[in-house]
Amino acid sequence: MMRYKVVVLDLDGTLTNSQKEVTSHTKETLFRYMENGGTVVLASGRPTYGVMPIARELKLNERGGYILSFNGGNIIDCKKQQTIYQKRLEKKIPARVGAMAKEFGICVLSYEGEHIITENPEDVYVQKEAFINKMPVKKVGDFGSYIDFPVTKCLMTGDGDRLAELEPVIRERLGHENNVFRSEPFFLEVMPKGIDKAQSLGRLLAYLGMSVEEMAAFGDGYNDITMLEYAGLGVAMGNAQEEVKLSAGYIAPSNDEDGVAWTLEHVIMGEK
Repeated sequence: MMRYKVVVLDLDGTLTNSQKEVTSHTKETLFRYMENGGTVVLASGRPTYGVMPIARELKLNERGGYILSFNGGNIIDCKKQQTIYQKRLEKKIPARVGAMAKEFGICVLSYEGEHIITENPEDVYVQKEAFINKMPVKKVGDFGSYIDFPVTKCLMTGDGDRLAELEPVIRERLGHENNVFRSEPFFLEVMPKGIDKAQSLGRLLAYLGMSVEEMAAFGDGYNDITMLEYAGLGVAMGNAQEEVKLSAGYIAPSNDEDGVAWTLEHVIMGEK
């Protein structure tokens, strides 16, 4: 019997390698884990649309499995194709975030269906987000007034040093009713209060009727720290930031060394 019946995987820098691919070795190892009764959860800051291709690649719609997109703002049961949980930003927030981006000379984006929406489609970090999620970018006139529909996340983008300066300022202004954090040095996320990977995993475990001791979580970024500390086993990738490694109980090989597969084989399934 496997101790860890649920494996939670961050995508970028964790499950995917530097080419943003899931290797055949990792895929085959995850298929064996699921055949042994394990449940796979993909937990990412990506929008749902950006997680779906990997969920399909891992056949979670057939085998069963879950998506936590938007850092847990959405929880989806892949087999039932049902949204278990969803939380959106308050209506006034996108306009406030848009005004702040203008004030500080940085970019901001959000999501509409299969599109990334922004005033600055040419921005290098907007393009990076488009590449990661394989989503086209749609240029809008005024970000704040364009968004008259519910969104789960606004993403501010800019040079890492600049965002490090701005993060406490933006948190001071927005943090009373929102969760403001950097998922990458160049990405500053604005999410609804009470949304992070750990809190959403708590909601998923309640839905599954399972305990946190049965869960292992893998990650490499700042937005993974809460779930690595929360899970029964927190696994930081070899390529993770130092601060992330300190929050984990185990350090895996890097994402370019099939670290997820190695840990599943050696630690979780005990095959090798």
